[in-house]
Amino acid sequence: MQADIPRQDGTAVNRQDLAAYRIAVLIPCYNEEVTIGQVVQDMRLALPDAFIYVYDNNSTDRTMEIARTAGAITRRERLQGKGNVIRRMFADIEADFYVLIDGDGTYEAAAAPRMVRMALENGHDTVMGVRQHEEAAAYRPGHVLGNKVLTGLVVSLFGRGQSDMLSGYRVFSRRFVKSFPALSAGFETETEFTVHTLQLNMSMGEVVTRYSERPEGSFSKLNTYRDGFRILGTIINLLKQERPFLFFGLIGIVMALLGGIVGMRSILDFVETHTVPHLPSAVLATGLELLAALSLVCGLILNSVALGRQENKRLAYLALKAPPSLEG
Repeated sequence: MQADIPRQDGTAVNRQDLAAYRIAVLIPCYNEEVTIGQVVQDMRLALPDAFIYVYDNNSTDRTMEIARTAGAITRRERLQGKGNVIRRMFADIEADFYVLIDGDGTYEAAAAPRMVRMALENGHDTVMGVRQHEEAAAYRPGHVLGNKVLTGLVVSLFGRGQSDMLSGYRVFSRRFVKSFPALSAGFETETEFTVHTLQLNMSMGEVVTRYSERPEGSFSKLNTYRDGFRILGTIINLLKQERPFLFFGLIGIVMALLGGIVGMRSILDFVETHTVPHLPSAVLATGLELLAALSLVCGLILNSVALGRQENKRLAYLALKAPPSLEG
């Protein structure tokens, strides 16, 4: 027999009763009239008591009309880009758990209850839907390779990571959502999710979900190379902000090595002749070594600043209530 757990008002509910919690399904959309109606219906079947929000991002088709007809709460975000939509969603909507899913019909809506239950059973702040595809067209090889490279890069830079860093299917606790800074404007926002989770050492889980090909007439807005480079730029920028000593330390090491290589000839000449016949090389080497030292000093100073920022983010995160848990 399952034990009861308390609501926030102190009354008891059965631990298997997801209806006891306010669950918000968040669907950012841009020109998804072909799929959005089915996505809303599928999420309604998967989570009957959830509030389903569709935020339209300047669609030129009937996305908003179809979503409203399907029973979703529809709103509009004028600033173009998925990151801008998510920022608005996180600011506007109050819930215990948030289910973020794309409106393109590629994700398995039936996995949502499993993901929410995992968050409940373990007190996770975030649960990721790890994509498992059977159709080659569902997940293009370029996207698979790019995801693996970027995920591996994050693991190497931040010490750990998630299996499918760029997945658009996730469950968040209220504590995650209300402490998330949401600085990105586009698809790189998934990278921000991962780094935010890792930097604050949040509890996280993963659920394997089916990933399908887009239906006929539906088109992806993701550009492999353009968005891949934007995500890479986001990782580099986050590394500079969150681990500045590593970032500027690497630059300092490179500068120091270049300075040593350039200045080696001048050093050897001075040892042999006590003169510096190649003065430009000596000046360049000196400049590179000064830049190396300056970079290391900047890294040390900014590392203290980053530590203060991280402490403030952690305090803001801890100021919010922990996600409900069924353990114990």
